[in-house]
Amino acid sequence: MHIAFFVWEYYPRLVGGLGTYAVEITQKFVEMGHEVVVFTQNTGDLKTHEEWKKIDIHRPMIVDTCQIFPFFITEDLRRWGTNLKFFCDIFSYNHLSASKFLNQLIKKEGRHFDVVAIHDWLSTISGLIIKSEEPATLPVVYHVHSTEEQRLGGAGSEVVKHLERGMANGADRIITVSYAMRDHLVSLGYPPNKIRVCWNGCDPDKYNPENVDENKVEEFRKRHGIKPDEKIIFFIGRLTWVKGTQNLIQAMPSILADFPKTKLVVLGKGEEYNDLVALTKRLNITDKVIFDSKWVSEEERIAHYAISDVCVFPSLSEPFGIVSLEAMSMKKPVVVGARGISGFTEQVINTGPEKCGVHINGNDPADIAWGVKEVLKNPEEAAKWGENGRRRVLQYFTWKKVAEATLALYKELTRG
Repeated sequence: MHIAFFVWEYYPRLVGGLGTYAVEITQKFVEMGHEVVVFTQNTGDLKTHEEWKKIDIHRPMIVDTCQIFPFFITEDLRRWGTNLKFFCDIFSYNHLSASKFLNQLIKKEGRHFDVVAIHDWLSTISGLIIKSEEPATLPVVYHVHSTEEQRLGGAGSEVVKHLERGMANGADRIITVSYAMRDHLVSLGYPPNKIRVCWNGCDPDKYNPENVDENKVEEFRKRHGIKPDEKIIFFIGRLTWVKGTQNLIQAMPSILADFPKTKLVVLGKGEEYNDLVALTKRLNITDKVIFDSKWVSEEERIAHYAISDVCVFPSLSEPFGIVSLEAMSMKKPVVVGARGISGFTEQVINTGPEKCGVHINGNDPADIAWGVKEVLKNPEEAAKWGENGRRRVLQYFTWKKVAEATLALYKELTRG
């Protein structure tokens, strides 16, 4: 197949789970013999066109439209304040990418594409432009990794919501990342006959405890001042309210009461960083919570998983959550948020012989503490959960399986 892939974050500029997904799935498509052309944002210092691992990447150099938008934007966008530039950059990336795709690749070069894949609201403008230009001949698939309502607890920008709904109505197919998200989309009025579910994945060869460099692990233990007899709770993710990090920190005094030789390592960046640091001071646990607030390499991510005894992701709302797969692939027991929209519950079995973790209410620090204690109080049982987790990843959540399922959905649109 010839696939046009529109995604805001891509190599070498990765921000979160969407970027991880995009890099992994496109590489797998190419390995399986398909052609992929990626359109992504340019931060200003990247090549506008290059080939990387046999993937054709276009990054049109955006122009600053901030001085123009105030003339015609809605009051909703005015409320974005200083974040208006972010929206302007998104608009510029979309408009220039769609123009290059339609005018240069298709009309001038005569290139053929079987499907256009649009990822999240950040690329919906491109999708809507392409669909209006090629309404019948070029199938457009809208990949919904999250929604404005899900990200912001029902609130958020009306403009973003309109873009999401417009793309959902215009797309030939909607693919989302969990059955929980499918139900959420239906509740918002998205056309149910268009929606399909395809889970995300993990690379079990990379995230394999047998391949870990023990010297690197020891280096991290020393860097964080972790003693040999101390237990490690690990969180990785954006430091934002929806990830539940504040509640995890509030759970620490209860955890420490039963397991005093325990430390929490928090790896991630976000707008809540200063508030979280202040919270540890108010709780008098600054010596028990280690913040590593920076972008780290995949090797460092894996080393952090390796030093942990339990990985905790108490999200208040999570469409899927690749981090839990990474932890499970590393044979680590996991404690995950299971209330509201939770793709975690489709990954993590919390009872029976295939148990690989614990479901908790991410809104409740007491429940988070209970879940962590369930793991720490029985290391032998927790090790079995870790084994079960890796086995489950290998069975259901490899990138190869994800790519095969995604391609099958694409091919539905190209038959006949």
